[in-house]
Amino acid sequence: MGLPGWIGTKYAKVVRLSRLFDLVEEHILDKYMKDSERDALKLDNRGPLMFGVDGRLDTGIAEAFSEYGFYVFENVIKPVELEDLRDDIARALARAPVGPDSRLDCNGDSSIGADLPGPSFSFARPLSDPLGGTDMYQGRHPVKMVEHKPERGAPEYTVELLLNVLRLLDSCLRLYGHPEILRLAENLLGPDFLPFNENIFVKEPGLGAAVAWHQDGTTHWNSPERDELSHGYNNQVQVYDYSAENALWVLPGSHRLGKVDIRARLAGTESDRLPGAVPILCGAGDVSICNRQAVHGSFPNCSADRRWSITYGFLPRGRVVGVTTKKLDGSLRTYDDRWVSERAGMIPLAVDARRQRYPDERNYRYQPTLGLEAENMWNEQARERIKTYHLQNVHI
Repeated sequence: MGLPGWIGTKYAKVVRLSRLFDLVEEHILDKYMKDSERDALKLDNRGPLMFGVDGRLDTGIAEAFSEYGFYVFENVIKPVELEDLRDDIARALARAPVGPDSRLDCNGDSSIGADLPGPSFSFARPLSDPLGGTDMYQGRHPVKMVEHKPERGAPEYTVELLLNVLRLLDSCLRLYGHPEILRLAENLLGPDFLPFNENIFVKEPGLGAAVAWHQDGTTHWNSPERDELSHGYNNQVQVYDYSAENALWVLPGSHRLGKVDIRARLAGTESDRLPGAVPILCGAGDVSICNRQAVHGSFPNCSADRRWSITYGFLPRGRVVGVTTKKLDGSLRTYDDRWVSERAGMIPLAVDARRQRYPDERNYRYQPTLGLEAENMWNEQARERIKTYHLQNVHI
């Protein structure tokens, strides 16, 4: 039995109005994306990674990073290495568990990393925002991003993060030993800089989850000695070209503002579009750095393009050793010399792994382990030794 004519007419009007609203919203979002892309490209914070004859980072780069809180280094990773990375990541994702509560892959075999303590993958529902507006991670993602409905047939869960990558993926370990990336860390944080975490952000087309606007760091916000790099920075190697739709976004200069009231910044916008934020636009092989104190986040990946961002974090040693901090899970941890030295031991292993693959490349020399090269050779014994390295991640 059909609807009465007057009900059908009203229903049709509602549908038309709803579609009109959607079209207007799409237009506004498209304009926001395009305007923000244009604003991002106006900034003088992209180009080749350059050092002087004295080994110091180019002054213009250092000043731009200090001003904006992020920088894009173009064409750092060569095509042959990019291909290795793509192949390795694809193989790992093909062997991912079928969901957050499984240890079996899609073929019913043990998933990669199932033999390691703790999870090797993090999952989210497609096009969702699992952290925004929750108390997770000490509530540092105060506002939920707009969630979208995935296409019919989408999986219940999608991989959000690939963890423990230095143990699982040899190509990522070799990349970690890249001399230019490590020289950059030395210039910004000092020759005894420390690693704290490594992972791969996986944002598949039409599936990738959002990461709500937030600032990293939990420890030094109220310290009178806090400076621009007290919480270090994140280093991302981009495996594919990407655009504003699936990029990481940042609020330029916000790393200098202390704790930002993100909720207040979004008040009145009636959306998740942060005024003044810009996308970090990268091509395949580019390396971006972002100050962890800057406000940053990403939208659900509604685009047709994937983003795999290999992420390495670095910290200044003086802000870690002897510090007691509350980790993201709320537990307390004091980092002593032994803890950070063992965690930093991943750097010389990565350097040696890279030396074996690229023997004609000039190796990086990590000051804290100079003279200990024989103890830090990459081989199968070393692979077994680092089976639990990720349990010593540093969180400040």
